[in-house]
Amino acid sequence: MMTFLPKDELKPDDDGKKGPSTNRIIIWVVVGAVGLYLLGSGIYGILVK
Repeated sequence: MMTFLPKDELKPDDDGKKGPSTNRIIIWVVVGAVGLYLLGSGIYGILVK
């Protein structure tokens, strides 16, 4: 089986309450910022036109 996750993310923790890794949070923030920019520029384009 081929996977792209690190092995430590595949194994469940003892308490099972481990949060997302720092890299994953950074990726979500960047993707959210790009999405927000595209949404904002689209709404601006509709309003100006």
